[in-house]
Amino acid sequence: MPKDKEVKFTKYFEEMQRRPDRAMIRMQWIQQVVENPEKEAVQQDGRIRRWARVEEMKGRYLRVVLLPDGQTVHNAFFDRSFKP
Repeated sequence: MPKDKEVKFTKYFEEMQRRPDRAMIRMQWIQQVVENPEKEAVQQDGRIRRWARVEEMKGRYLRVVLLPDGQTVHNAFFDRSFKP
């Protein structure tokens, strides 16, 4: 995603980020995944899943789910089942 595009968030994302297990996810990490994913997959509903490693979290992989517009974040979480 070009850096000049503003990242937006769904209400669902905003609610999920209030959970204790998600509150530690930094916006800069989300931006990193959106702009420089190591892997990308498009779901049947058109949502875009992107993954990237976050070194500050011991190399865990953050999954960011975008709406089909490619710039609205719907979900973000550390994906325990992701295999690079």
